Parts: sequence; structure tokens; C-alpha cells
Amino acid sequence: MIKVLIVEDEIPARKKLKRFISELNTEVKIAAEVETVSGGITFLKANSVDLIFSDIELLDGNSFEIYSQVSILCPVIFTTAYDQFWMNAFESNGIDYLLKPFSQERFQKSWNKFLMFRNSNSLDFNAINNFTTLIQKTFAEKQYKKRFTVNTRHGIYFLEIENILFFEASAGVVIVYDTQCKKHILTESTIKEIEEQLNPDSFFRINRSELINKAYIEKIERYNKNSLAIKIRGYEKYLKTSQNNTAIFREWVEK
Repeated sequence: MIKVLIVEDEIPARKKLKRFISELNTEVKIAAEVETVSGGITFLKANSVDLIFSDIELLDGNSFEIYSQVSILCPVIFTTAYDQFWMNAFESNGIDYLLKPFSQERFQKSWNKFLMFRNSNSLDFNAINNFTTLIQKTFAEKQYKKRFTVNTRHGIYFLEIENILFFEASAGVVIVYDTQCKKHILTESTIKEIEEQLNPDSFFRINRSELINKAYIEKIERYNKNSLAIKIRGYEKYLKTSQNNTAIFREWVEK
């Protein structure tokens, strides 16, 4: 029996991961599901598992905080939409880095790699041939979404990525603002799922509910000590960064 810990704060992502696990030709027990840094620390201080599937950006911080505070002996497969953390993953018992949205086939390859380590009874990370090259290849193969389908009572039409100012999660749906400041509703996706489909060089989630296009940032001002106010071209209101995202946003916007 292989015991697995899932560290993930999005319910759809957890469901997808559990479905992939259930389809494996191996007896697997999901020991726990946690969605916060504090929950991960508490569980791992009292329990051991054979493998961890771990998102990186959680409700209360970055999951690397867990692995810096708790000494773990098992490997970690990181599942995330952000490609900039792969070096941290390698330093935190990471054996693979699944970029969302990932397929069942890609998941299976990660699982096979875990089995290789398990059969060798060793966490000798030098045994992974050309790990860095593999990660870079994964990033190069990632295909980002180029347009969204919008369903209306008048029919279906397409909204090109370059014509989007920002996305806003509101009342259970995602609203898209185009370059004419017209609103379009996407009912089948969450803001995080949309973020995972977009090029992180162009789009950034400045807070829990708003995802902006760098190409249309007109002006940035200080809002308070830990937040910034962002003026989007053609949109009259300012959008504000959350305290947790402000520092990362500063780095992102200058790239």
C-alpha cells in the first residue's frame, strides 16, 4: 500500500488528481488532503507518507514553507501553474514538476518516476538523468490558450487573448473585460483554472479574484504600505494587489 498526501487548495484540482490516482494499477491510499501551509506542517509533523503531491501557491502562503519547517524523507511531485519555482522544487525533495493543466499521460510519467525511486529504496536525486533539461523541455512544450469561447443567447463567439484587459471572479462566475471594456461571462472555469491556461509572462493574478494582462497596464501607484493600485488602459477604476502578491507582482511587471 502506497500512502499519499495531497497538498492542494483548489477543489477541482484535487478531484482531478484523485481521479488520476484511482486509475493507477497500484494500491494507493490517500492519507490526507490539506489546503494550507499550516495544515501541511501539522500533518507531516505527526505522520509519514510515501509520496506528496503538492501545489505551490496555497491559501496561506507558499508550500515550500512546509518543507523548510518539516524534515521529510519521501519524494514530492509538484503540481502548479507557475514555472518559475522549479529550482525550489528540486531543492525540496522534488522528483517532478507537473505544469497545470497536465494530462493523465503526463501524470503517469511522474508516477512511473516515483516507482523508480521507490524500487531503488533511495532518494538519490543524482539518479535522475538530466533533470534540468527535462524540466526545461516541459516548459517549452506547454501550450498556452490563445482565445476563449463565449456563449450567449445569440450564439457562440471567440475572444482573442490579446483583446482581453483582465479577468474578474465574481459571484461564482468569471467576467472577462475586453479592450472595449465590454463584459463577457465565462461560466465553466474558475479564475485559477483560467490562470493555468495563460502565459505567466503576460498575465498575473494580482489578488484572489483579478487576473490582469500586462500589455494594458497604464500606471501603477502606491495604494498603502503593502499594496499597489493599478490603472488598466480604458478601464476607469483602479485594481489593487493583495498584500501577499505585491512583491511578486513588482518582479513580474519589470520582466
